[in-house]
Amino acid sequence: MSNPTFSVLFLCTGNSARSILAEAILNRVGTGKFKAYSAGSQPKGEVHPYALQLLKSLNYDTSFARSKSWEEFAVPGAPEMNFVFTVCDNAANESCPIWPGQPMTAHWGIPDPAAVEGTEAEKHLAFAEAYRMLNNRISTFVSLPVNMVDKLALQKRLDEIGRNLPKAG
Repeated sequence: MSNPTFSVLFLCTGNSARSILAEAILNRVGTGKFKAYSAGSQPKGEVHPYALQLLKSLNYDTSFARSKSWEEFAVPGAPEMNFVFTVCDNAANESCPIWPGQPMTAHWGIPDPAAVEGTEAEKHLAFAEAYRMLNNRISTFVSLPVNMVDKLALQKRLDEIGRNLPKAG
């Protein structure tokens, strides 16, 4: 009996940085167990160059990266999501489409690295910090026994990951 592959959608308003980073990370660390996607409520239409530069420096294939609307995932024939995570506060407060299959959801807010002003080094550091935070949360997520725990307990852990709480006993 084979284990299922879980589909995960990362949402952000612009789908140009945080959600793109999250998609890349999960598709790397969750290979075989998860398939990640990303989208935005108001996509910018292009991926932030610093996000692409960071991913390339970490040996990610960035050919997947494009800024797209969450509407792509709310139409018939779109992949059915098991999990939907918002990674920016704006998207968490917006009215999301109704996702087929009633996926589990959680808010994993990450500061917007594209909003950072300052030197080039400070801007690049903000993207590296967003990557680090997402990588930590996603690594915790992929270690959960998602196909073996009850839905209520899993929802509690997903919410805890978003709040950066330590693992309970």
